[in-house]
Parts: sequence; structure tokens; C-alpha cells
Amino acid sequence: MSEPHPFEAFLRAYQNLVYTTAFRLLGREAEAEDIAQEVFLKAYAHFDELATSPTAGGWLKTVARNLALNHLTRYRNRWRFFSELEAGDDEGNDGFAARLPAPEIHEQTLDAADQREVLEAALQRLPAAQRVPLVLYHFENLSYEAIAARLKVSLGKVKTDIHRARAALRRRLSAQEIGATFCPTAVSSLLEDES
Repeated sequence: MSEPHPFEAFLRAYQNLVYTTAFRLLGREAEAEDIAQEVFLKAYAHFDELATSPTAGGWLKTVARNLALNHLTRYRNRWRFFSELEAGDDEGNDGFAARLPAPEIHEQTLDAADQREVLEAALQRLPAAQRVPLVLYHFENLSYEAIAARLKVSLGKVKTDIHRARAALRRRLSAQEIGATFCPTAVSSLLEDES
């Protein structure tokens, strides 16, 4: 049996990082897969430099973030239209869901993988206008100013969208009575507004 090509090992090592970065921003599996494919096509073109670079992961994450944001910008009108439709549907469903009895989980605690899964699901239910700045701030470590410049919106809009996203996450997690079972460090920075 022959040895796998070095790029195949490289791809396997970084595929989750690239896909997760794109998925958090885009919120759609198919679009995240397309972005991941584009990232690895670019990586293949620069593989000679990346193969031995200790910063390959950072480069891949930056390229994935930039391609995802470019995708969102390119389709901004369509993105806004469908985000508003989904947000309108969610608002009606949230009221109904809030009236349903919560599952009996007070004695159970969620392990880290379950916490992350619940948090990721709650993130994906946020409207894109709120999810994207929140992800850029907390997962990509961009400043408010950098987010405003990248999204071509005002600094106030970025702060407002992040504040609203945190409030929506708080509601979603507490409506499921899951917020209390999270370990504080897992989500506290996402749910707490800076004073």
C-alpha cells in the first residue's frame, strides 16, 4: 500500500477547523462545505509554504473567515431577506416553545461536548445579522472596530447586534433550562455584556 500524499494528511489535520470557522459564520452546511473546499484549493496552491509553516492553522482560519465574509457580503440582500424571514418564524416559535414544559434535566449535567453542541445549535438559530458579529468577536477575536470595518457597518450597529445576540442566546438557553447546567467559563463570555 502506498503512503498517502502529504497534502491529504494536511487536509485531514485541518478540515474540522476550516469547516467549523465557515459554518459558524454562514450557518449553512452546504455553504460551509463550499468555503472549506475553496480554502483547501488555495492551500494546495501554497502547500509548499504551508507544509512546514507553524502558522498554517492561523492562515487557514483567516482564509476561511475572509471567504465566508466575502460570501455573505456578496449575497447580502438575499442573506438579509432570508434572515428576516427566519427571524420572523423563530419569533413566533419562541413564544410557543417558551410555553412548553421544559424537559426534566435538573439533576443531569451536560458534559463539555454536549454543552458545545447545544451552544452551536443556539448560535445557528440566531439571525445572521446577530450571529456573524458575535462569532467574529468571540470565536475569531476581532475587535468591534475590525468587525465594523469588515462588515461595512457602524460601530454602534456591531455593538447592538452583539448585545442582541447575547440576549437571544440567554433566552434560548434558559428556555431550555440548560443555561444553569453549563459550566460558567464555557459560555459566560458569550452571554455577558461588557460594562
